[in-house]
Amino acid sequence: MPRPTEDQEWVEARIESWVDTYKKSMLTPVILSAVAARQPATVAGIAADVASRTGWTITERSLYRTLKRLHDAGFLHGADVEAARTGAKRKNLSLTSVGSQFLRGISASLVEIPGPGPFADPEGGSPRAG
Repeated sequence: MPRPTEDQEWVEARIESWVDTYKKSMLTPVILSAVAARQPATVAGIAADVASRTGWTITERSLYRTLKRLHDAGFLHGADVEAARTGAKRKNLSLTSVGSQFLRGISASLVEIPGPGPFADPEGGSPRAG
């Protein structure tokens, strides 16, 4: 297997950095969308939806932190319910009306990049200027 060129390594590093930033900003609408799809939603169901819709792996800590932030912002409502068989408390989450409005606003603002078109580099040259 040939070794990547310096340009390929540079591009891969930029992609990795961009994806990390993108995931952090997109986690909010992805989670809100997952909750909307299965209201009331459990944390386990949300985690499964995020993974299946995006292919991302997020830590439990990151998920709980984001859910708390969305709840504190008034986008989610949590109701404690007893889990079947164990009786342990479980939180069911649903969107508030503000959360639904927020998700609709974000969804309407998302941009989808079309196929290769003008972004492709048919020569395979360096994407860096100059």
